[in-house]
Amino acid sequence: MTIRCRAPLRISFGGGGTDVSPYSDERGGAVLAATIDRWAYATLVPGGDIIEVESIDYDAAVSYPLDRPFVYDGQLDLAKAVIDHFRREHGLSEGMRVRLHNDAPPGSGLGSSSAIVVAMIGALSAYLGLGLDPYAVSELAYSIERDQAGIKGGRQDQYAAAFGGFNFMEFNHAHTVVSPLSLSPEQVCELQYELVLAFVGGQRFSGYIIERQMDAFANRDADAKAAQAVAAMDELKRIAYEMREALSQGDLPAMGAMLDRSWQAKKRMAEGITNPRIDEVYAAAMQAGARGGKISGAGGGGFMFFLTDPTRRFAVQDALRRNGAEVVNFSFVEEGMRAWSV
Repeated sequence: MTIRCRAPLRISFGGGGTDVSPYSDERGGAVLAATIDRWAYATLVPGGDIIEVESIDYDAAVSYPLDRPFVYDGQLDLAKAVIDHFRREHGLSEGMRVRLHNDAPPGSGLGSSSAIVVAMIGALSAYLGLGLDPYAVSELAYSIERDQAGIKGGRQDQYAAAFGGFNFMEFNHAHTVVSPLSLSPEQVCELQYELVLAFVGGQRFSGYIIERQMDAFANRDADAKAAQAVAAMDELKRIAYEMREALSQGDLPAMGAMLDRSWQAKKRMAEGITNPRIDEVYAAAMQAGARGGKISGAGGGGFMFFLTDPTRRFAVQDALRRNGAEVVNFSFVEEGMRAWSV
């Protein structure tokens, strides 16, 4: 028997960064995000006397006998941490082959790493018959990434991948609340028409950026620059609430302006979020008719998206291409993580 699981990638419209501890623990975070038709896949084939994991995206593979513990050496450590959790907590003792791949390149800024973790959890949960709900999957993925593997980051990616659809997510120390947005098919279609997604490439140093953000919150009372960064996080959270209302009411021009405000605030959170190339691409898109946009994820590179005046949509796409960005077609999807047997 083969078990396969997929989890969607996401676009984060507003509030990204406020889901990172310690900010979210002390002040509460809020993120507006939606999933798109790009997926992370995990394929599990039980049996044999070894555990083998292969990542197509990173062109890497590891293999261990059942009686040998994993060595955390930088080779697919996140996948090892997922399997170790199920061996430790759920008595997983069989051999298996696990194959991982993603519809987006590494460093995309679309939450691909967390989606892979969610897909692995979904496959192993289905194999063991655990019946984990989306909240349980999200919290487990977060714990494995942040606590066990020691990767810095927030909570939005895990919840977006597990739940799917348009969601407003509120985070604090005690719990997370995921509130789906009730949008009509017409609203979704118009948003999709006016939104332009493009890959700008570049090197992403999300761990470095997030660490600088965490340091700013810790030093906010002693350092003026750090205090400004925290004020930017506060503004991002306020804009996320405003953006939820604008999107719910179908007011896309207002949402575009909020995206621009959000991008200006995000750039003040930490060094490395933007660079001359990103600034150049953003300026070209705005001059061509975008109402607002931002980089997806922590920053530094990957995907950018722009809400456009619909009469200027193709002009924005042309401007992005002329500046070396790859315009990517996409669709929004409502489905979250799903596992099935083959």
